Amino acid sequence: MLADLVESTGIPAELVSPDGTKLQAGQGEPAFRVVVHDESALTGGLDELALGAAYVDGRLDFEGDRVRMFDVRAHLVDRTPMAARVQFLLQLLSAVTSMNRKAISFHYDLGDDFYLTFLDRRHRLYSQGHFHTETETIEEAAEQKLETIYESLQLEPGMRLLDIGAGWGGATKYFAERGVQITALTIADDSYKHVFELTRDLPNAEVRLEDFLEHRPESPYDAIVILGVIEHIPNYRRFAEQVSACLAPGGRLYLDASAAREKHDLSAFTRRYIWNGAHTFMAVQDVVEELLFHGLEVLEVKNESRDYELTMRQWAERFDTAREQIVAGWGEQVYRAFRIYLWGGCHALGTDGLQAYRVVARQGPQRGPRPGLLRRARSFAISLRG
Repeated sequence: MLADLVESTGIPAELVSPDGTKLQAGQGEPAFRVVVHDESALTGGLDELALGAAYVDGRLDFEGDRVRMFDVRAHLVDRTPMAARVQFLLQLLSAVTSMNRKAISFHYDLGDDFYLTFLDRRHRLYSQGHFHTETETIEEAAEQKLETIYESLQLEPGMRLLDIGAGWGGATKYFAERGVQITALTIADDSYKHVFELTRDLPNAEVRLEDFLEHRPESPYDAIVILGVIEHIPNYRRFAEQVSACLAPGGRLYLDASAAREKHDLSAFTRRYIWNGAHTFMAVQDVVEELLFHGLEVLEVKNESRDYELTMRQWAERFDTAREQIVAGWGEQVYRAFRIYLWGGCHALGTDGLQAYRVVARQGPQRGPRPGLLRRARSFAISLRG
C-alpha cells in the first residue's frame, strides 16, 4: 500500500522494510527513500497525521530530496481526531486574549535559543524576507524587507510606530535606530525579556508585555506594523476595530502573514505538533473586508509566496545543519516535528498549498459601513425602485 501510494506521485523512490528488503517505486534513480524501522509505523494507516507521528517517533525515516518527498502529501487523507476537533471548537469559544496566549505559549515555550538556530542572524525575523534575487541570504532578504516596511509606512524620525508582536526585536531595533518612536507589544515572556535587553539603550524604544487587543494608547499612532501575528488573532473584526482605534487619520498599517484560501485550513499534524489552539493561516480576503468595514483604505495587496518559500528553504537548511545542537537541547522528537514543519512549509508555498501576502492600508477619516442583512435588504429594495 505504501509503495502504491508513492508510485501514484510519479516520482521514483525506494522503500526499505524493517528486514532490509528494498522495493522500487517508479522508474529511474530514486529521488528519496522511505525507511520503515518498525511495522507499527504503518498500522495507524496511511493518512497524514499517522505517517507524520511515525516519523516524529522515529519509527520511519525519509532520506533524499526533502522537498519532493512532500509530493506524497497530496495523495494522503488528512484526518483530524474527534477529540482535537472538540478542543479546537472550545478554544474558538474562549476569550480571544486567553486563546491568543495559549497559542503563543504552546509554540514559543521552546525558548529563544531554539529559534535562533535557524532564523536570520541579523534581524531574527520570523516571517518572509524580500528577495531581489534567489541567491541572496535570508540576512539580506530581512534587511530589504525592513526597508520596504519603512518606505510603505512612510516613516520619518520622530513618528510613532506600534509593533504588534515584537518577536526577537529585529524590527523594533531597526526602526528605533532610524529615529522612530516605537512601542513593541508581545505576550511571550521570553520575547519580552529578549527585546527589553536588546533595546534598553534606545530611549525611543519601549517594549510591553501586553496583548494588542487590550492595548490602550495615550494617543493614536502614525503607523502600525504586524508581521505574522495575525495568524494568532483569528477574530478579524476585533483586530480591525482595534487597528482603527489605534491609528491616527492617515496613519498606515503594514501587515503580512502566511495565508490559506480557507480560514482555519490547518492540517491535523500541524495543529498537534506545531500550532496548537485556534491558530489559522491568514484568510486575506476576510482581513481586507474587515479593514474596509472599519474605515481603512487598502493601498496594496501583494503575493509574497515565493519570498516565503525561499525563506523557509534557508530556515530548513540551517535547521538541518544544527541537528546535533537541537537534539541535544530539545530532543529528537522536537527536531523531527519542526523538520516536517519547515520542509513541508517550503513545499506547500512552492506548490500553492499555502500562500503569503502583505497588505498595506491607510486609516480614513471615518469608519466604513458594515452591510448587515437589513442594510443589504434596504439597498436591494432601493435598487429595484430604480
